[in-house]
Amino acid sequence: MNDTDLAFASIEEIGKLFRKRKVSPVELTKLMLARIEKLNPKLNAYLTVAAERALVQARKAERELFAPRGRKGQRDRGPLHGVPLSLKDNIYTEGIRTTAGSKILKDFIPQHDAKVVVLLKEAGAILLGKTNMHEFAYGVTSNNPHFGPARNPWDLSRIPGGSSGGSAAAVAAGLCYGSIGTDTGGSIRVPAALCGIVGLKPTFGRVPVDDVIPLSPRLDCVGPLARTTADAATLLDPIFVRGRNESRLSNAAKSSSRRQVRLGLPREFFFKILSPEVEYAFDEALRVFRKLGANLKEVSIPLLHETEDAGNQIAWAEATHYHQQAGCFPARAADYGEDVRTLLELGAKVPATAYLQAMELRDTFIEHFHAAMADANLDALIVPTTPIVAPLIGEETTPISGVNHPTRALLLRLNRPANLGGLPAISIPCGFSPEGLPVGLQLIGAVTDEHLLVRIAHAFERAHPQLRRPLL
Repeated sequence: MNDTDLAFASIEEIGKLFRKRKVSPVELTKLMLARIEKLNPKLNAYLTVAAERALVQARKAERELFAPRGRKGQRDRGPLHGVPLSLKDNIYTEGIRTTAGSKILKDFIPQHDAKVVVLLKEAGAILLGKTNMHEFAYGVTSNNPHFGPARNPWDLSRIPGGSSGGSAAAVAAGLCYGSIGTDTGGSIRVPAALCGIVGLKPTFGRVPVDDVIPLSPRLDCVGPLARTTADAATLLDPIFVRGRNESRLSNAAKSSSRRQVRLGLPREFFFKILSPEVEYAFDEALRVFRKLGANLKEVSIPLLHETEDAGNQIAWAEATHYHQQAGCFPARAADYGEDVRTLLELGAKVPATAYLQAMELRDTFIEHFHAAMADANLDALIVPTTPIVAPLIGEETTPISGVNHPTRALLLRLNRPANLGGLPAISIPCGFSPEGLPVGLQLIGAVTDEHLLVRIAHAFERAHPQLRRPLL
């Protein structure tokens, strides 16, 4: 296995190499740091690289894993032990600056780790650094006015999506083996789709958000970005709050259940605005699912058209409230990028009645969603993740069938429902456009159905592997 193959190996493959002592955590960390040094100037995926700390963690992992069995200090912490990862830069890291992609926090160094970081460290993961993102996670392009745009490894002139854009770019380019991001309106799934990787948004509340700089507390989720479903499940396992009888998510990725999967195609909303290349790749994916024996049926989900506005009303109001409480808005309005400042100003104008109505609609949507899924006896919905492939950096409108649409709204459009409903959703690669840009499909499940989504996504991956790598 050459260095490039090693950089793109799965977490499971890396674990086997460690335990056979064919590669060490220190060697692997040095490989990742060398790739970051070479490729990050092109991608701008990392804002902070914690090279010295990463090597200290790697040496500790190596001592624990490579000590003779039974000797003092020998310890195997599990699948993430010695595996180099990255974190989105809105997640607190002790002693490492956490900017949230903002000018306001450009020198902020937390005195403690976020809960998810504590759990990842306990699992033996190695932190390479903090990734670029849309300022304060309040956007979908990662075109950051303070630190420069993160770039898509498939085409450096295009966005990687956002707000977890640097995380997705780093994973897709082989600059880490996975990353932890956040998702409020699609911020894990959108960049996963645009960069050709897997992004998993768990059920609301199933992963701690303590000391993760918030955008909208009623919508925010923390979750993994990885190159495969199995890797995403392995990343999620140590930070995931499981029920009493729930197995590890990584076990679900290994399941070979032959039960017929029942997938719903919503009649409303999701297929109304799609670019031809996304529609073609999605239809090809449906053919794969049919070959796998899946039962595909149309289903009606009430209130889907209302989810976009309701999600906006909640996010606008809550984001502005947080920045007001922090004493940053409007006092430091000039220090925000123009797009984020505009949204914060908009949030200040949301009437209390509009916010409360949106929260009521949220409750009604959740009730209708689960009733529709139960009535149709469905395991999950299957829909595109985004209506378009990665747009150019700075592209404010995107044409579909001769009609120009706001790019931001297009990218968020198909992701809002899962956030509003607190539902688990996973984006997986399903093909490429004629230009060679990745296309993603999204599986949306009922609350706490992460295991089921992982099984379905993994089965599709095995039947329809995406073997291309970005050429950098």
